This record gives sequence, structure tokens and C-alpha cells, in this order.
Amino acid sequence: MRIDHVGIAVKSLDDALGVFRKLTGAEPASVEEVADQKVRVAMFQVGESRIELLEATAPDSPIARFLEKGGRGVHHLTLTVPDLEQTLAALEHDGFKLIDRQPRVGAGGEKIAFVHPSSTAGVLIELVEES
Repeated sequence: MRIDHVGIAVKSLDDALGVFRKLTGAEPASVEEVADQKVRVAMFQVGESRIELLEATAPDSPIARFLEKGGRGVHHLTLTVPDLEQTLAALEHDGFKLIDRQPRVGAGGEKIAFVHPSSTAGVLIELVEES
């Protein structure tokens, strides 16, 4: 297991891109819209991990709700797992509350699922299957 990326909620992706270009000294590896999750996403490669900037594209987006509640900055931590379905089953068996009981498609077409922060010491955890 390794840290795949850290998701950061931003009000304006365009403004944040300038900041993270300067911080990382690089252009984002990708910028895309994930319609299913109602977000625009920019990914910056930083060593073996990535920084994911997330901007809401609709008022009912999870990112819009996070920002509305006063959230800003780190939204979630993403861990890479070898077999997502097996990991979800094991976590559920161990009593973790899952947001996604089955994998779904995330940015870059990756298979992802979320674990509810109420069972992870208050941290929203995203799992992504190793490609």
C-alpha cells in the first residue's frame, strides 16, 4: 500500500493551478472534469504521489458541500490497493463504514471507492486500485 494522492478542495481551480505550478515547478499532469462526481480535477505529480486539486462544478457536488461547511484544503487521502473489491469486502467485514460498497470510476478512469470518515478517525479515505 502507498499514498496515491492527497485531494485538496479549492474554490477556483484556475487560481489554485497558478499556486501549485509555482510550488511544484511543473504543469499539471492532467486536468479533466469528472461529471459523475461534479468536479473539475487537476493532478500534479510529486515524486511517487500526486496532489489532486478539486473544484465543484455544481452546488450539490461533494466538494461544494465540503467548502460550504467551512472546509478548505485537504479533503481526502487516497491509498493504492492491489484488489479494490477484496479490500472493500475485508474493510466491511472489519466493521468499517463504506461510502462505496462497489468500485466506481474516478478521475483518469481509475477504479475508486470511499471509506466514511466516521470509521477512519475523521479522515475521508479514498481507495484506488493499482493499475
